[in-house]
Amino acid sequence: MKFKFSKTDISGVLVIEPNVYKDYRGFFMEYYNKDAFKTDGNFTDLFVQDNHSRSQKGVIRGLHYQLNPHAMGKLVKVVRGEAFDVGVDIRKGSKTFGKWYGEVLTAENHKMLYFPPGFAHGFLALTDNVEFLYKCTGMYNGPSERAIAWDDPDIGILWPLDKVDGKALLSDKDKKHPKLKEAEHNFI
Repeated sequence: MKFKFSKTDISGVLVIEPNVYKDYRGFFMEYYNKDAFKTDGNFTDLFVQDNHSRSQKGVIRGLHYQLNPHAMGKLVKVVRGEAFDVGVDIRKGSKTFGKWYGEVLTAENHKMLYFPPGFAHGFLALTDNVEFLYKCTGMYNGPSERAIAWDDPDIGILWPLDKVDGKALLSDKDKKHPKLKEAEHNFI
């Protein structure tokens, strides 16, 4: 098996661990294989866009999503540094609506997270120059882009701010997002 797929307490959210082949030269791994994801992970979503971002220590990005019909799932991986990655279930009919799942992703642990459409996504960079790769199931669509406040008390994400000296760095845009109960979302 090329990947270990682990379910979480939130339906559709997966922790994915690739087999990493290491020797004195370094390492090799596949971080996506369509056939393995379909066969071993019962994965049917098709990725149509890849993104790459870099963030400094303390940066919080999110919690971003796109409205239907432009919703997108995300497979995320850290290729440099360390980050706390999180997704919030915003599917209104879900038993876990408003619940979050988070995990520390590092360049060394090679773990990946998959959040299906219907999740708001964000992360906190725990080291300098954190680089993220995202595989997305939808194309970016600016008019359908929405977000939720990263510090919404009703969601209660336990951000590890102690690892960044208690300082969160946000864009002006990310400072102004509404709470989940006030946000526009159209997921069933």
